Amino acid sequence: MNSIIHPIKIFAGTKSRYMGEEICKCLGIELGKMNIQHFADGEFEVSFEEPIRGCEVYLVQSTFPNSDNLMELLLMIDAAKRASAHSIIAVMPYFGWARQDRKDKPRVSIAAKLVADLLSAAGVNRLITMDLHADQIQGFFNVPVDHLYASSVFIPYIQSLKLDDMVIATPDVGGAKRANSYAKYLDVPLVLCHKQRAKANVVETMTVIGDVEGKNVILIDDMVDTAGTIAKAADLMMSKGAKSVRALASHAIMSDPASQRVDESGLTEMMFTNSIPFTKDCKKATVISVAQLFADTINRVHNNQSISSQYIFK
Repeated sequence: MNSIIHPIKIFAGTKSRYMGEEICKCLGIELGKMNIQHFADGEFEVSFEEPIRGCEVYLVQSTFPNSDNLMELLLMIDAAKRASAHSIIAVMPYFGWARQDRKDKPRVSIAAKLVADLLSAAGVNRLITMDLHADQIQGFFNVPVDHLYASSVFIPYIQSLKLDDMVIATPDVGGAKRANSYAKYLDVPLVLCHKQRAKANVVETMTVIGDVEGKNVILIDDMVDTAGTIAKAADLMMSKGAKSVRALASHAIMSDPASQRVDESGLTEMMFTNSIPFTKDCKKATVISVAQLFADTINRVHNNQSISSQYIFK
């Protein structure tokens, strides 16, 4: 009855069209038709090329740099609201600006809260996202947030590697909770790295807390930007006698010279999801799709079903 009253329609922004197409393929439906007209000064206009009145509209768009992706999503939401969509759900595999989630020094912005306010002001009714940089960002919204975890695709891949003497590690203490969840589920030891930064994206010193000698190490992080931390942690663990070091991260930001650092580091493999389109030349990169995860979640939300079974662990 729900699907008859409120048909489902999925649209995707320019840089996330690949994800929208994969999700629609999983669901067995066509990606909605949308047009984005660009003006000479860089301004652009969003329009839906099919009726969406009374529909449950899902807008797929990760807000990775540059800011056009965020602005495009906001215009998509506004256009859907003005076209009388019944409900508007933003599907953001990667929620950008999330590293600014608190005041860690005087006179700074809290960009994650600002983005949440912008999405709400535009007219979003629900958010579906994955592996937020900080879990508390869910509380910045006054609409339901379905927070998915890439562990549901990473765990089967890790198990398929059949590594013996495995340990889970985190490149910094901030990711200890996430890494500990992997370690507990896989029933393997946890190793921590403690780092001190000279400034943003620059690691000054790093030490390993725990034994990695003769172990197959898997580093866990939520995102990789310049890859300085991951590469330094991998090299340090190899120098401590690790048998191999692999790393996984939900979001492949991979700003230059990240690919070069990964390829030249002691890493055996760098695993990502496709929450952000990865187009860089990196020989050690393995990209795992999360389209099925988001398709299943969209289907469950549409049919008012629980999504808790989507989680291997949080």
